[in-house]
Amino acid sequence: MPTTLAAQLAALELGHLSISADASTACRNPLQPDAIDQTLAAVWSDLFGLFTDTVLEDQAEELGWGVVNLFHRAAAKASIRIDRATDEIRLLLATNDGSEIHTTELEQQVERAQVAEDEMLALEALRETAAALYLAETGSSWRPAGGSRLSHDALTTSAVVQGREFLKARAEGKRRAAMPQGTPIVFAGGRLSFTSTDDAKTYGDAIWQTLDRVRANVGDMVLVHGGDGKGADRLAASWAERHKVPQIAFSLDTRLGARAGFKRNEQMLDLKPRYVVAFAGNGVLERLVIQAKERGLSVVDRRGPLGTNPKQHARAQASGRP
Repeated sequence: MPTTLAAQLAALELGHLSISADASTACRNPLQPDAIDQTLAAVWSDLFGLFTDTVLEDQAEELGWGVVNLFHRAAAKASIRIDRATDEIRLLLATNDGSEIHTTELEQQVERAQVAEDEMLALEALRETAAALYLAETGSSWRPAGGSRLSHDALTTSAVVQGREFLKARAEGKRRAAMPQGTPIVFAGGRLSFTSTDDAKTYGDAIWQTLDRVRANVGDMVLVHGGDGKGADRLAASWAERHKVPQIAFSLDTRLGARAGFKRNEQMLDLKPRYVVAFAGNGVLERLVIQAKERGLSVVDRRGPLGTNPKQHARAQASGRP
């Protein structure tokens, strides 16, 4: 039975490393949340104020995405360093010979892991603050170009996980604490065009109001959607970002060709969602609704004009009401 080094670092779980780092070897002072908020808000305001009424105004959204991505990539690199250090720790624990040299090397690896973890958490805090500024600026939830957006801070719940990564982690029995946990709610909707700005706003409001009502019934909801950067998925993702609701984005697997949309339907429904929220879309979405009903799942149907319930809209039309 392990009796040293914090019970051999909780029997190799390594989730809470406990060796204290020497303060003289590295600065371990955390970033203060208020300082992060104030500094990034000032930088963001000055930077994007610079673009207004200039040749770069149309590029502001893409440049904003890049600013958030700087912190995301740096956090990902710190996460890789943690993985490498913990692999070394496992190896050293497995080959522990009790020597002073071995113990010193083990303590150094633990310290490296701790430093990398502190850096990752600080960078993720910067990314989340920048992502909130991006949302306020563009109205869109920030997502990385590839992979997932996870946060290892237990107080942050706005994770965005790619569907394939989520399914792989679940199949391997390795669901990390940062993976979304809760009740899945599938959201589906396509890209629509509108004749007026008022119609577009009415449609967007319908999506947010519908998700508000669903969340009122499902407090631990996890929003599952298709990850489209435009149209209804974008509006739903932005709602989730605003409300700190974790997301699983099942982007299309283009290798499957014409079958990609139907495969995505199956993957989302296999999560056994509490509700399927459906707004207007294409034939693949219609098939999703049919399959959901066949499986006995509750469908919140908003496929009528501007996000209305189609049956209620038809009755209103029949009675002459607007």
